[in-house]
Amino acid sequence: MTAISGPHQRLASDSPREQFLAAVFDALWDRYRWRVSYVQAYEKMVAAAGATFFNDHIAFRTLAVQQPQTGIASVSRVFEALGYRAAGSYHFEDKQLSAIHFQHTNVQFPKLFISELKTWELPTSSRRLIEQTLVNHRPPLREELLASLASLDSSPAAITPLLTEVVDSFHTLPWQPPQQHDVVELNKTSQYGAWTLVHGYNVNHFTSLVNSHGVPALNDLEKTMAALAAAGVPIKTEIEGERGSKLRQSATEAVKIDVDVRDGEQPAKMPWSYAYFELAERNEIVDAATGKRVRFEGFLGPQATNLFEMTRLK
Repeated sequence: MTAISGPHQRLASDSPREQFLAAVFDALWDRYRWRVSYVQAYEKMVAAAGATFFNDHIAFRTLAVQQPQTGIASVSRVFEALGYRAAGSYHFEDKQLSAIHFQHTNVQFPKLFISELKTWELPTSSRRLIEQTLVNHRPPLREELLASLASLDSSPAAITPLLTEVVDSFHTLPWQPPQQHDVVELNKTSQYGAWTLVHGYNVNHFTSLVNSHGVPALNDLEKTMAALAAAGVPIKTEIEGERGSKLRQSATEAVKIDVDVRDGEQPAKMPWSYAYFELAERNEIVDAATGKRVRFEGFLGPQATNLFEMTRLK
């Protein structure tokens, strides 16, 4: 099958940093869409309808531990060097999770939703399973890399190795593959933690903003979900958010892929839940500062709580 060009290049401006950022997102998108077959069904549906795909946000997961010191910053710093700023924080007490959503200074770029598992709130046995895997976490991103991104120029000779390093930091597991037994055991107390042990900083999901479709056949969440279901894509049955509310969300089911683990000293593989494709419908609110009607660009904790469950192993 011929690859479909990534959706982020059309967002790039004349700024070398924004062109670089678009190339990073398209590289992440390329691996994600080949792993999540439902995305390809969505692309075909959008193309057949003459609609437009706009990526609303990208989600990443992390583990917050002290030694080595990891968490949201393990992912966010590369994006902060490229113009992203924290825009909202969220807490999920029943899941031991915190999250920050980041927005770019160019509002056309997707939002980022980066979460972390507060490992110190887990039972001691679960915490130990995570700690013994993360003990060999790779060194943090080089300060020279972040400095280069913050002052990026348009020299192709400089951009190519930077792009490779940044993309590899997401696609490569940042620690040795975990013990298979540890993943299974951790999954009993934190499916989020088990997911992150085997997937690292790979993209958790991309998101279609259904408002962007621009055609009557796909102009709301219900119509888009129905069209995907008709194409054979398994869809979450419930919609998060009432009709007309400021944010409504649903998603495909998560696919399973084979992940690298260890069985004692031997390398092994096992199937595990990976990612889903989210659908979001954003509606207008009254801006308290200006009194004007604007589209809601934040996130709602209770709705995100239910979406975290989409990667629970079935």
